[in-house]
Amino acid sequence: MRSDMKQFAVIGLGNFGYYLSTQLYKKGHEVLAIDKKPNLVQEIKDKVNQAIVADATERETLEAMGLEQMDAAVVCIGSVLSNSILVTLNLKDIGVKRVLAKALSEAHGRILYKIGASEVFFPEKDLALSLAERIHNPNMIDYLPFLEGYSIIELSPPQDFIGKSLRELDLINRLGIQIIAVKEVIKDQLVFIPTAKFVLKDSDLLIMLGRNESLDKLKVNAK
Repeated sequence: MRSDMKQFAVIGLGNFGYYLSTQLYKKGHEVLAIDKKPNLVQEIKDKVNQAIVADATERETLEAMGLEQMDAAVVCIGSVLSNSILVTLNLKDIGVKRVLAKALSEAHGRILYKIGASEVFFPEKDLALSLAERIHNPNMIDYLPFLEGYSIIELSPPQDFIGKSLRELDLINRLGIQIIAVKEVIKDQLVFIPTAKFVLKDSDLLIMLGRNESLDKLKVNAK
């Protein structure tokens, strides 16, 4: 397995779960896709590592799959809130460390957090807010995350970055990576477009833009 390859389970293969599963697979991760509807599993089975017909509301079923070994499980069930909540609870009970769950409302999201979800996301809300911003400000540069081969990531600095200035690191010329912001965790502040004199600390978080292969090299070094 590649050092940057991770294992994910995606539960619920509606539109959102389908696109999430196939995109994670395209990025080189191992993906287990799960749904209780055979037609949805059949549609995705050749586009992920493994696709299983199963009812994830049954704890014993999840235990048999060994999901606690996964890097993360994503609950994409949205239409039946009780199922979403039960699956999230089951995943936490069997020991899955990182559980991300889709929510349809603020109340639904609060419940998911209370039962142990690591992260809760609101696809329709997030899309609506993004669209509203684009309509309000049509000149906003919002296409960078969609440029083929480029990403914006957040990363702790590799050990050999600590105590050095951005000028010394010279990431733009060496790797074509731009540090667009630094989160100073201890000071609880964001330094946007830091100057070349900025010296990195081990408590900082870097927000960087660059080619995927260059960012992947840094991610490996940061581990």
